[in-house]
Amino acid sequence: ARTSAPTPPPELPMPSYPAVETFIEKATVDDVQALFAPVKEGLAGLKGPRAETGKKAQAAIARAEELLAMLVDVREKLVAESKQPKGRK
Repeated sequence: ARTSAPTPPPELPMPSYPAVETFIEKATVDDVQALFAPVKEGLAGLKGPRAETGKKAQAAIARAEELLAMLVDVREKLVAESKQPKGRK
């Protein structure tokens, strides 16, 4: 009998935080919502035993969406503050 060596699992891509940073530097709140819309629609369509897992994923995505929106808001505030005249009052 011939035994074959188990094939190694495919390597997962490493998270690329610069991509997130670049997205946040240019995105608007609408862009953040548009980013997650297709995923949320797909999760909403789950039925059967996967529906419960889909609900948990939807909650996690909602939180991620909220956090990204907060980052965009903070960026907008920092940009606005940097454009204000500086000096003593």
